[in-house]
Amino acid sequence: MSQFVSTRYTASAVNAALLVLRLGAAILMIPHGYQKLTKFESMQSQFVSFLGLGPKVSLILAMSAELGCSLLLLFGLFTRLATVPLIITMLTALFLAHGGALFGDGEKNGLFILIFIAILLLGPGAYSVDASLNKRRF
Repeated sequence: MSQFVSTRYTASAVNAALLVLRLGAAILMIPHGYQKLTKFESMQSQFVSFLGLGPKVSLILAMSAELGCSLLLLFGLFTRLATVPLIITMLTALFLAHGGALFGDGEKNGLFILIFIAILLLGPGAYSVDASLNKRRF
């Protein structure tokens, strides 16, 4: 019972938590990118225009982030770099597509933003390709 109220943690517990966070976020985000890929033709004219780039380019950027960067997160490859486009995409969705309704339609986007910021700050953890590559350098 005392382990449930303890504030102590081990490195392996932190690394396991990072793995769960990274895998969970990636697995939940990939279908959004895949949907944009499979419905590209019908979505390209009605998609939100980001920074005046037009709906088609904005859709390509969002799809690339949601699918490509999520796959990088899944493996823990270029993890911190991969979170940046995902954060930008979720901020764009929250404020442009959902009008900043953090406690309404944009709630899911807000949760993803928090998760991706946590991964950006903490990194991929020991159970990642990034960690394997860093071990070889030293």
